[in-house]
Amino acid sequence: MVSKEQRRKQLARAKWERQQERRTDRVRQGRRRRVLLAAVLVLVVAGGGTAWAVLAGDDGGTSDQADGEPSADPGTEPGEEPSAPPEDPCEEPAPGEPSTKQWDAEPEMTVDTSSDYVMTLATTCGDIEITMDAEAAPHTVNSFNFLANEGYFDHSSCHRLVPEGIFVLQCGDPQGTGQGGPGYTLPDENLDDPDLEGGVYPAGTVAMANQYNPSDGSGRDTGGSQFFLVYQDSELPPDYTPFGTITAGLDVLELIAGAGATEPDPSTGNTAPHATVVINEARVEAVPAE
Repeated sequence: MVSKEQRRKQLARAKWERQQERRTDRVRQGRRRRVLLAAVLVLVVAGGGTAWAVLAGDDGGTSDQADGEPSADPGTEPGEEPSAPPEDPCEEPAPGEPSTKQWDAEPEMTVDTSSDYVMTLATTCGDIEITMDAEAAPHTVNSFNFLANEGYFDHSSCHRLVPEGIFVLQCGDPQGTGQGGPGYTLPDENLDDPDLEGGVYPAGTVAMANQYNPSDGSGRDTGGSQFFLVYQDSELPPDYTPFGTITAGLDVLELIAGAGATEPDPSTGNTAPHATVVINEARVEAVPAE
């Protein structure tokens, strides 16, 4: 015969299992939503928070407080504490404040399209070297050359990491919100790059974020200062100007990705990296053609 205490434990266990099943379902649903929204959220310069708020709010009416008890991670046993966030693999940022500079118009063209330009991002997690193609994307490379010389990227954080569906780190907004830019916009360039055939941005690609909306075709030619670095082959339509290739520091991106991302910020939709990724300094040097 089952005692009252045994029966109480059985009921408590059954209740806990029901809670865990519901939470697991919500995590799975949330993951599917994040994968579907990843391309939009990670590459959209403005308006991403609204898109997330509309879609992520639909959880079928369930809540972590449905049974009047505090929520727990799906993988924890009764009485266990949720797992701690991963250790930050990066160093403290250098002293300094993000830029607040703005410009009314795209800078005058000064780059030599017969040369490559190498941008080095000295980050808190290590250096990332990007070889930029001025011939294929002259407006974009000219802008990055200008902004780096103005110190625009210095002390700015990389505000978004997407580790599911697509695999990218997004940077270039001194505001750190995904809403900022230099005050001017750039034309889309190099969208017919043969490296993008098959709808894949290969690992090592560096491309522009923009406000393009594929549902209605609006938002072309809206690049600014935000860019994303692809650390693993990512399926994306060729709508985002590819202008450079990571020639050193892909391991730095993998280190950042290994620490994972936070849950989406309800106001912006950003999934920030757990790692403290700050560009201490960005510099650009021309490499004359041989």
